[in-house]
Amino acid sequence: MPARRQLALGPGANPAEDELRLPRSPGVIRRFWARHPLFADILIAIVAFLLAIPAITVRSTLPVPIDGWAVVAAIVLEIICCVALVWRRRWPVLVFTVSLVPAFLVEPALATAFGGPVSVVALYSIAVYRGVRACWIAFGVASVLIALQLTVRLMFVPTDADPNLDVSTIVFLLLGALVGVNVGNRKRYLAALIDRSRQLLIERDQQAQLSAAAERTRIAREMHDIVSHSLTVIVALSEGAAASTDRDRTRQASLSAADTARSALEEMRAMLGVLRSDASDASPLEPLEPLDPIAVVATAQKAGYPLVAEISGALGDLPRATRFALGRIVQEAVTNAMRHAPLAQKARLVVHASSASVIVTMSNDAVAVGPSSADPGFGLRGLRERVDHAGGTMSAGPSGPSTWLLRVELPLPAAAATDPGEQQTS
Repeated sequence: MPARRQLALGPGANPAEDELRLPRSPGVIRRFWARHPLFADILIAIVAFLLAIPAITVRSTLPVPIDGWAVVAAIVLEIICCVALVWRRRWPVLVFTVSLVPAFLVEPALATAFGGPVSVVALYSIAVYRGVRACWIAFGVASVLIALQLTVRLMFVPTDADPNLDVSTIVFLLLGALVGVNVGNRKRYLAALIDRSRQLLIERDQQAQLSAAAERTRIAREMHDIVSHSLTVIVALSEGAAASTDRDRTRQASLSAADTARSALEEMRAMLGVLRSDASDASPLEPLEPLDPIAVVATAQKAGYPLVAEISGALGDLPRATRFALGRIVQEAVTNAMRHAPLAQKARLVVHASSASVIVTMSNDAVAVGPSSADPGFGLRGLRERVDHAGGTMSAGPSGPSTWLLRVELPLPAAAATDPGEQQTS
């Protein structure tokens, strides 16, 4: 069984970050130090102390006697400075300040030990863990203080001053700053790249979720239109067949109900076939043919609903997307009227297509307007979503004591010209 690849940065906070597989950093020592930062800081502190001890214990070439207690105090201060290096990642500026303060308190012949490895490591830490600007500010302040101290000694105690030692200290600090700036910039650049990659993964997953939610909403809207309209017509035909004593009319209603159910099954098979397809670019709307508003009106009239329709304009010349939306809008408008106003005496559907837009108006009576009709269901919600998707406008509400009016306007592209003179009445 092949070994599972491990994340270079450890497991992420979510599945998106778990996919961010980075190559391992080169070098065994570098990886060990990255996994054990405390051990690395302790080791650096010990090495810095060992490098500073010779500068403290060996007598300077200057003809200045050095007290033994001064050497002991210098060693104790050096230990304190080295121990402070353990916190160089968290408080780099404070550690750098601590490493420089003893240099201005001990004998001049011993002061060079405190401008050596400890201060260089501390200044390097400022550049890596705080920033380039903070590093150069700290370097500038330290250089100015060292220069002022040298100036004061040259003016008042010339025998204790050695410009070479102070210049070498500033040079060592400059080297530490340059190395720290280089390492810190590379570290921050890699961190920015990794963070951007994580953001792209999260945005990809969020976009996929939004696309899936939009697709589910669209499929649910189509299924609602198919099932709701077909069942409403079937219920009306079945009730009419049950209430009629005429065998011919009963037989005709039963055949109409069967035709309606068969048509709904065909539409559902077409949609479900796309959902089961492996094609990633397939759309559930592609296999469905746009509904003919005249056919929708005829189905409602067969169910015994008193619907009068007036359709004007060349609907066949409209774009396919507009014809599909128009058919579903008419279907939903008729379905809502049949469901919420089954006892209507007057129902009128007007569809007018012009060169600029298509206007659908549906009005019917026998509607119980008031607090009792509080649940609008999903019909108007899905209808509004479809109209918004087509870029149109919609208004629905009572227009009288017991009358309901629905008006939808769908804009058309400039190229989709229609002939408003053609008119059909059902």
